[in-house]
Amino acid sequence: MSIKIANRTIGEGKPCFIIAEAGVNHNGDIKLAKQLIDVAKKAGADAVKFQTFTAEKVSTRYAEKAEYLKKTTNKEESHYEILRKQELSEKAHVELKKYADSQKIIFLSTPYDKESVELLVRLGIPALKVSSADITNYPLLTHIACQKLPVILSTGMSTLGEIEDAVRVVKNTGNEQLILLHCNFNYPARIEDINLMAMNTLKQAFGFPVGYSDHTMNFEVSLAAITLGAVVIEKHFTLNRNLPGADHRASLEPCELKDMIARIRNVELALGSPEKRPTGEEIPNRKISRRSIVAAISIPKGIVITDNMIDTKRPGTGISPKYFAGIVGLKTISDIKKDELITWHKVG
Repeated sequence: MSIKIANRTIGEGKPCFIIAEAGVNHNGDIKLAKQLIDVAKKAGADAVKFQTFTAEKVSTRYAEKAEYLKKTTNKEESHYEILRKQELSEKAHVELKKYADSQKIIFLSTPYDKESVELLVRLGIPALKVSSADITNYPLLTHIACQKLPVILSTGMSTLGEIEDAVRVVKNTGNEQLILLHCNFNYPARIEDINLMAMNTLKQAFGFPVGYSDHTMNFEVSLAAITLGAVVIEKHFTLNRNLPGADHRASLEPCELKDMIARIRNVELALGSPEKRPTGEEIPNRKISRRSIVAAISIPKGIVITDNMIDTKRPGTGISPKYFAGIVGLKTISDIKKDELITWHKVG
């Protein structure tokens, strides 16, 4: 199964769709957001993704902060106050979408409320992302799926049953354009908690394209995900890991993002196809490096060949050693010099 997002077809056998997750690492500053778009484009990402929300629609003023937020933000700030600082206005969204288009990189965002969904649809984005945090938010999930755009659904913190229910919600709207992302919803996520083999479970259980949203400190797991068939990789990035804010610590810096994408493309090249065959560059090496049957001694005409009269040596331009037993017992038709390649017209 394949899904089209803008000018990219996503599915098995296609290049991995790489989403550079800017998220809220703009810290509410549109200039920083544009710089993040530049970094994503320069690194070779297919898409740059932000987050679209109004704090008032997402959180009460008294919501407790997640553990990772307690470590990365001012202890005096509430979760609500942090979200307020990270909001981007509709005007900012319009400007960023226009800027991403000018840089020829796909603009995506994760909406966290219905009004944000409608804003993104008005902007003409080609797909909608659903956060792991909203996999059980059926009103929002239904509203997103009803837009009839491809839905990218992260599955962090979820049981297989919860994912099954969310998939059903999407499908019940008539929308079959769904990509599932395996994910561990922690910032940063520990390597030992990733459970990457669950990607295979998602593929087998639901039959939709599957990718991986990487919250680890590095990108080794993303490379491993490619070898397991991930068709999408999403990775947080920042201009500087030391900037103040919630997600910078678990994000790649610009040179690391570029390195990750280059390595993903190399892994894809190495994976090739399931067909086992010699490559074009290997063909000449077969003649040089393989062996042929040769005369171990000088053998006169009319002699029955025994196994101690022949040997196998390079080059591989003569009779293959796999016919060694077939040569033994044949009679020479002409004289054969020591180290000379045995040929069929010299024996019979």
